[in-house]
Amino acid sequence: MEYDEKLARFRQAHLNPFNKELGPRQHEQRASKEAPEVTSEEALPELPPGEPEFCCTERVMDLGLSEDHFSRPVGLFLASDIEQLRQAIEECKQTILELPEQSEKQKDAVVRLIHLRLKLQELKDPNEDEPNIRVLLEHRFYKEKGKSVKQTCDKCNTIIWGLLQTWYTCTGCYYRCHSKCLNLISKPCVRSKVSHQAEYELNICPETGLDSQDYRCAECRAPISLRGVPSEARQCDYTGQYYCTHCHWNDLAVIPARVVHNWDFEPRKVSRCSMRYLALMASRPVLRLREINPLLFNYVEELVEIRKLRQDILLMKPYFITCREAMEARLLLQLQDRQHFVENDEMYSVQDLLDAHTGRLSCSLTETHTLFAKHIKLDCERCQAKGFVCELCREGDVLFPFDSHTSVCTDCSAVFHRFVWPDPPLGQVCVFPVGREGRRGGGRGDIWGSVFAA
Repeated sequence: MEYDEKLARFRQAHLNPFNKELGPRQHEQRASKEAPEVTSEEALPELPPGEPEFCCTERVMDLGLSEDHFSRPVGLFLASDIEQLRQAIEECKQTILELPEQSEKQKDAVVRLIHLRLKLQELKDPNEDEPNIRVLLEHRFYKEKGKSVKQTCDKCNTIIWGLLQTWYTCTGCYYRCHSKCLNLISKPCVRSKVSHQAEYELNICPETGLDSQDYRCAECRAPISLRGVPSEARQCDYTGQYYCTHCHWNDLAVIPARVVHNWDFEPRKVSRCSMRYLALMASRPVLRLREINPLLFNYVEELVEIRKLRQDILLMKPYFITCREAMEARLLLQLQDRQHFVENDEMYSVQDLLDAHTGRLSCSLTETHTLFAKHIKLDCERCQAKGFVCELCREGDVLFPFDSHTSVCTDCSAVFHRFVWPDPPLGQVCVFPVGREGRRGGGRGDIWGSVFAA
C-alpha cells in the first residue's frame, strides 16, 4: 500500500507536458484509472512532517517543454510563393516601424523579417539539380555550396549566402556569382587575356577622357558621369579609363608602370577587371628592366645586388646539370617558384620587384647562392674537380667562375684572378673586364675589352 501511495503521488506530480490533448483533470482521471485500488481519500494522504511536498502547477512544471520546438520558425514557411513572401515582408516592415523601439515585440518582428527574407532568397535561388561545371565566355565555373564564408557576387554586387545559395567560381580568374546570375555574365575570363597577351600597360595612367568613352563605362557600357548621375564615374589607375560602380569597387593594387619608372609601390585604385589581370600577371616574368628603364640600376642598390646573384646562379647551373648528386638532391628546385632565375638574368616579374623592395628577394637569393656554392666548393668532389687555376699567375686556390675575385674570358671561358695583368702567349686573344676608367679589374658595372698579344 505504501508503494501505491508513492506511485500515485509521483504520477500526479509528473504530468506529461508533451500530451497536449489531456488537461490536468484528465491526467488525474487517467492516473486514477491506472490505479483503481487507490481511493480518492487515499490518493493524497497526509505526508509526514519531515518529507517534502510535491507542488505541481502547470506553469511550474512546464519548463518550456510544452512549446513545440520541432515546429518550423515563425514566418519561414507560411508563404507558398514569392509574391506572398514579399507581401509578408512589407507587412513585417510596417509592423516594425509601428512598434516601440528596443521593445521585445520589435525584436521578435525583426527576427521574423530575417526569416522571411532568407526564405525569399532561397526561393529565388534555383533548386533543381545544376551541373557542377559550366563553361561560359571562356570562364570555367565550378559549383560551390555549403560554405559559411560570405562572398560577394561580381555580377549583381550582393552578398552570396553560402549556406543557402548555390554559387559558381571561375577557376581561371576567380570570378564569383550566383547561379541565377550565371547566364547574365558579359565579361570574358581574364585568364584568356593573360594567356594570349601577357604584357603590361607601361604608361602611367594613360587617361583619354570620358568623351572618348562616350560617357559610358569602359566595360559594361552603362551611362556614367563625374557628377554621379546616373552612375558615378571611377577612374582605374592602371588603364586610365572610367568605370561604373558595378565594375569598379575601389580595389587597390600596385601599378607596374609606376614601379618600373618611379620605383613607386603605393597601391592605387583599379577596376575589378584590372585587379584580376594584375593578380594573375604578378608572378609572370615579362619585364625586361634593362630595356624599359636601364637607369633604374644606378639608383636602386637592391637591383644591382640581385642581378649579381642571378648571374652567379647562372654560372653554377652547368655544374648542377652535370652532377649526379646535385640532380638527385634537386638543388635547382630551390628556385622552382622563380624558374626564370635559372634561365636568364634580365627578366623580372612584378612580384620580384615587390620582394626586392621589401628585402625578401635579396635574403632568399643570398641563402640559395650560399647553398649552391657550398655544394660546388665543399660538398661535392666532382664539382670541385671542375674548378680552374689562374693561367696567368699559377698561384692561389682553385677558382670558380662565380667567385667575387675572378674574371671569365668570354671566348675561351678561362678563369683568372681579377686584378692580374694578363700576359698571354703569342697569338692568344683573351677578353677581360676593364674598369670604367680604362684600368684592369672593376666591379659590377664592368665593360668588356680585348687584349691582344704583341
